Amino acid sequence: MDYVSALVPPVVMAAFFIGLVVTIVKSQGGPNKAKEDAVVDAALARAESGRQAGRDN
Repeated sequence: MDYVSALVPPVVMAAFFIGLVVTIVKSQGGPNKAKEDAVVDAALARAESGRQAGRDN
């Protein structure tokens, strides 16, 4: 029975990891992808304009 208690933690962690990967893959894209991309693009543009304004001074 020692082998069962030795195998349980890795099996539980593997199942959790597989579930995490499946959740991440399923959440990619979809109807919110355009909105998320727009938020990232706006943040990058804001950071770039701040960097450009800092150089002009």
